[in-house]
Amino acid sequence: MATIKALVVAGGGGGGSFYGGGGGGGAGGYTYNTAVTVSNTTYTITVGAGGNGAGYGASGSKGSNSSFDSFIICEGGGYGGGAAVGGNGGSGGGGGSSGGGGANNGGTATGVGTGFAGGTATLILNSGAGGGGAGSVGANTSSGTVGGNGGSGLSNTISGSSVGYAGGGGGGSSSTGGTATSGGGNGGAAGNGTNGTANTGGGGGAGGFLGNGGNGGSGIVILRWTTTDYGTCTITGTGNTITTNGADSIATFITSGTITFVAGISNSGNFFQFF
Repeated sequence: MATIKALVVAGGGGGGSFYGGGGGGGAGGYTYNTAVTVSNTTYTITVGAGGNGAGYGASGSKGSNSSFDSFIICEGGGYGGGAAVGGNGGSGGGGGSSGGGGANNGGTATGVGTGFAGGTATLILNSGAGGGGAGSVGANTSSGTVGGNGGSGLSNTISGSSVGYAGGGGGGSSSTGGTATSGGGNGGAAGNGTNGTANTGGGGGAGGFLGNGGNGGSGIVILRWTTTDYGTCTITGTGNTITTNGADSIATFITSGTITFVAGISNSGNFFQFF
């Protein structure tokens, strides 16, 4: 019975903003399944948008879910806190600088898939914590002038090359913003945080010292199968593609759409469905 590989990454959360520094946005939830069995029918693909970065003094917004029909659903990344705790999501958003009111915890990782919690901003007034990523937790604040780094993401070769996905956004600061990898945005240093990279699910970097938070990166869905297992498959959705890599076909969804599988010679006469 033939199977396909599926990578689903949700949209990252938006970075927060506050006087000292907001918390970085959490990465979108990440799921990689190497053995999904499909039937000869049409499936709906949803690619989640990244959450909006915050204006001064506010928390960002949560990222949107991505899914491969109803069978793999990943939750959007949690928002980065302003002068507040980070939001829960696929990975949790980082806590924003406290303004002297006590520590602000990072959000927790929720839903299906791989994700980690956001970091905690301690009593230090001038920096925010990093958002969680698919590979590790966001960093807590350790200095009043340095934002926490975003949690690491995960690399995947389903597209034919190694690409990093679902990194958490860096925390903002009055002096040195937290850094980010795998599509996460860097935290602002007395300025705006940077946006998460599109179609990676990276969290948005937080704003530092009056700067705005960056937007979370949009998600992505990638499907890969042995070409001879299926016939001429078709997809819909703006910018979505089917390419070949050796003996395999790869459908890449950067926007929402559909895919229709058609049985190839090796699957002719058989009926397959998700397990």
